[in-house]
Amino acid sequence: MNSSINKVIAITGASSGIGAATAELLAERGASVVLGARRGDRLDDLARTIRGRGGRAVVCETDVTRREDLERLVETSVEEFGALDVLVANAGISTIGRMDALDVDGWSSMIDVNLRGVLHGVAAALPVFRRQGTGHFVTTVSTAGLKIVPTMAVYAATKNAVRTLMEGLRQESTDGVLRTTSISPGFVRTDLADSIEDEELRDRIRTRMSEFGISPDAVARAIAFAVEQPSDVEIGDITIRPSVQD
Repeated sequence: MNSSINKVIAITGASSGIGAATAELLAERGASVVLGARRGDRLDDLARTIRGRGGRAVVCETDVTRREDLERLVETSVEEFGALDVLVANAGISTIGRMDALDVDGWSSMIDVNLRGVLHGVAAALPVFRRQGTGHFVTTVSTAGLKIVPTMAVYAATKNAVRTLMEGLRQESTDGVLRTTSISPGFVRTDLADSIEDEELRDRIRTRMSEFGISPDAVARAIAFAVEQPSDVEIGDITIRPSVQD
């Protein structure tokens, strides 16, 4: 363990993929991490791994669609480590499909997790950041919002809504207290495709991930780069994708 990132960092969607990789890397670099996700057993395993390597980690089961869960995640950070310096809003789902499939329930789920979940985090953490005089919101968005393609319209819309939200918050917060960073990954080897109902589409996305998707560790390094900057430097947007992705 080193101490290049001496901060308290809460992470949603921390039980696998980008969230888990980010938690491990930040803890390795000296951060105290608060792990939030719905799958408590996976969080427990991850926390044990981090502690076994000399890091600091606590678990807080979190469903981002529930405002009270985000409040509890923030409260846990403050109670366990005395502060919350960074909230990494990483939880997300991708129930993608053609618009004419009329998957209204899937659309609602993406809005609830991908957008409302971030808003719940902002509502929970912003008062703490203001009280401390410092704070950093890092959100995982997507290259799907940069290049709109069939089957991803609603998913991209939720991610672009978050991108807009972070930019608006940035412009409201130029007093040096808050920083915001939006990370846009392309194809990454995660289990995000598991939430796709359309079997053919799910298999196609999984194939592309396995063929040229980058490791979650690559995205974790990008997040760490933004987080470790001095307080007068803000990394607003990072796009990270496979070099062969069109």
